[in-house]
Amino acid sequence: MELTTVKLVTIIAEAVLEDRILHDLRQLGARGYTIGTVQGEGTRGVHASEWEGKSLRIETLVPPEVAEKILQHLAAVYFPHFAVIAYTMDVQVVRGAKFGV
Repeated sequence: MELTTVKLVTIIAEAVLEDRILHDLRQLGARGYTIGTVQGEGTRGVHASEWEGKSLRIETLVPPEVAEKILQHLAAVYFPHFAVIAYTMDVQVVRGAKFGV
């Protein structure tokens, strides 16, 4: 079985940003995504907007150059104004062509 290395980009964001972030991901080259609701606590404690709903975890599998574009965009557009974090890791997938590799 042949495995291909791609980037898993994980974004934790306020639920109100769902449509905007999904639109951006598509525009930046992501072919798909997975979304789930999450809750947690960080350095600032529980989110002040907890009453609006839980946060979202959005994950997408993309080539390295797309992952870089996504992180740069999030840092420029969302980080200064919203409760958003993002990280990447290398993962191996079967059917790499499905993810643009």
